Amino acid sequence: MTNALSIRGKYTIDQFMSSETIGGVSVNDDNQTILYASDESGVFNAYTVQVDGTNRTQITQSTNDGIYPVTYLPRSHDFIFQQDHEGNEISHLYLYQSNGLITDLTPSENEKASFLQWNHDRTGFYYLSNKRDARFFDLYKMNITSWKAELVFKNEDGLNVETVAPDGKQLAIQHTVTDNESNMYIYSYENGLSQLNDQPGEAEFIPMMFSQNSKELYFLTNESSEFLQLKKINLATKDVTLVADENWNIESARFSPQYSFLIYSYNEDGQEKLKILSQGSIEFQPPELPEGELIEIKLSYDEKAMTFVTNSSVTPTDLFGYVPTNNQIYRLTNAQHPDIQSEELVKADIVRYQSFDGLTIPAVYYEPYLNKDEKAPALVLVHGGPGGQSTTDYVPMVQYLVNQGYAVMAVNNRGSSGYGKSFYKAADKQHGEIDLQDCIEAKKYLISTGRIDEERIGIMGGSYGGYMVLAALAFQPDSFKVGVDIFGVSNWERTLKEIPAWWESGRQALYKKIGDPYHENDYIRSISPLFHADHIHKPLIVLQGANDPRVLKIESDEIVAEVKKNDVPVEYLVFEDEGHGFTKRTNQIKGYQAIKTFLDEHL
Repeated sequence: MTNALSIRGKYTIDQFMSSETIGGVSVNDDNQTILYASDESGVFNAYTVQVDGTNRTQITQSTNDGIYPVTYLPRSHDFIFQQDHEGNEISHLYLYQSNGLITDLTPSENEKASFLQWNHDRTGFYYLSNKRDARFFDLYKMNITSWKAELVFKNEDGLNVETVAPDGKQLAIQHTVTDNESNMYIYSYENGLSQLNDQPGEAEFIPMMFSQNSKELYFLTNESSEFLQLKKINLATKDVTLVADENWNIESARFSPQYSFLIYSYNEDGQEKLKILSQGSIEFQPPELPEGELIEIKLSYDEKAMTFVTNSSVTPTDLFGYVPTNNQIYRLTNAQHPDIQSEELVKADIVRYQSFDGLTIPAVYYEPYLNKDEKAPALVLVHGGPGGQSTTDYVPMVQYLVNQGYAVMAVNNRGSSGYGKSFYKAADKQHGEIDLQDCIEAKKYLISTGRIDEERIGIMGGSYGGYMVLAALAFQPDSFKVGVDIFGVSNWERTLKEIPAWWESGRQALYKKIGDPYHENDYIRSISPLFHADHIHKPLIVLQGANDPRVLKIESDEIVAEVKKNDVPVEYLVFEDEGHGFTKRTNQIKGYQAIKTFLDEHL
């Protein structure tokens, strides 16, 4: 890709980060009111807007911890929301009443809770909680008249309850064996637990939802494909039927409230797509939206009103209201900062390059607007995970850096999701090694464009991507000019031993992917940058949340201390009120501006 025009507006980090972020959409039973989360105030709060775009109102007033709406209560403007404390991920469920009263529904001090679904008649809802045992999530049902909860399923084996049948008599459950293999079960009060899949070998089985009559279970699996397909199984006969196959991973599926439509999303080469399948005589074709790609649809309970969610690489997530009876579309939000012209930003370009062994590696590439014969500095950006994926979604920090003249190449190195199960497991027990080579090979593509200065290429990433930054600087110290580490792992031995208690069901799967810190200690240390920090001699900036439960602050403390011994330029920013990811706008602006200043000086 080559951008021929160089005269474009330059925008500040404040403008980019002041673009609104939106999520958590729910449609009220009145078919008029839309509830959603927005960080317009600088912290996520609950907002409402009418389906025709009028009467937008901020409902909650948090100034510290983000509030994330989950769902309206039936026939009410009261709603349930989720909130943790300063990024510690110990989230509780709260009831917000229209008189302003807020009640903690899951008040145990260290209880981590999450909403699962409503029961069939909406007299109560199911939720998951680890209050009995911090390691495992039990299933509870809460009555919304008495607000009393009852234990429905005691989870003592590290299982994952995925969905409850409409008849309330069956649960669909998944058990993770490895990141590449899982089993699927049905639990009933009469017959207990029974396994549904009998396919030998590595395959995933992920329950999605039951049919309306509770006789069929829809699930995702890659048992006969490189990609996750949507299938259904008749629970009486055990006959399996293919429902949808996209030759890409289908990532989620659900029925609309009245079962008129089956809605599923899939990941096509890093771009989220949505399909709506009619389940009867009703036919529905989503209307043409003014901009962006349709990535979500939410319907009211009677399906007479709905919202669409859109996103693109140059436009933030926006909401649109729609009333099928009058076929009218209403824009509910305009999330982009009013001073930013989306057409002046750089659209994501999907590219591919050959790695050292001939394997094709996909990447999302952003090349800044350049004058003739001008060459730009560049960053290889590595996603989190390790099994994450760089996509074409709007990323304000990336657009800011590109707008300021930096090329960004977001690599999907082997081990990334979205490109088939073989590609996903191709880096198992070789992290910081074979996947790092894929990142280094990305430089060749950048240089081949003729638009990048080969002497000014750095590496940046968050979480697992931050680990890859440290691995690059420690194990391939001359490969990149600088490193930008955002809460990255420096010592796998500690991180793997001290994962949060609530990750217990996936602990062994993580060990099989990265390594076992109890039985493969020498190997674990060999891929941990902290024990090789004396090799780091390129400038480094590190950003860390003090309350991060996944990558503990000590991971960054220690690597910074060790690299400073090398007389290397090191900058370190710690945000005392953040966890694994920065959600407060003031912190985002401060952190990302620091990255830009660091890059301007050293790259």
